[in-house]
Amino acid sequence: MTHLIATFFYAGHMRPAPGTWGSLAALPAAWAIYMLTGPWGLVIGVLTSFALGLWATAEETRGQDDHDPSEIVIDEVAGQWIALLPIAFGAARNDVAITDLWPGWIAAFVLFRLFDISKPGPVGWADRMHGPMGVMLDDVIAGIFAAIGVVGLAALFHLVLM
Repeated sequence: MTHLIATFFYAGHMRPAPGTWGSLAALPAAWAIYMLTGPWGLVIGVLTSFALGLWATAEETRGQDDHDPSEIVIDEVAGQWIALLPIAFGAARNDVAITDLWPGWIAAFVLFRLFDISKPGPVGWADRMHGPMGVMLDDVIAGIFAAIGVVGLAALFHLVLM
């Protein structure tokens, strides 16, 4: 069970770039969660994936030298879902289909991958923590940075169109 969670239904075994595959796998899952439960369901999904990710990562890495094996991508899922939260709440607030905000989906994906790969400032600090908390927290912070970027790009887009 922990392997299924940690690899997000085995998406983490896809090559190359398993983290990118994990982030991509998070997109249709986020859409499904949103369609079933709305934006607050996605918030619950973030919290659940974080908690399950801590547990599954701890179990999967117990006794191993590698604290963050590449096949563990539940952290990318949590971070990607955080990056999508402004889109989910924006769609609900404006009563539009979440798929109508597709430029935001692309921005959330690209920004999250950019922050996750480059690990600026606090993202890198969290990554250096090692252990399950570090594995999860660096992607949470990258997701927060990406969400801020999504909001900023949406505001810029809105200003340009006004």
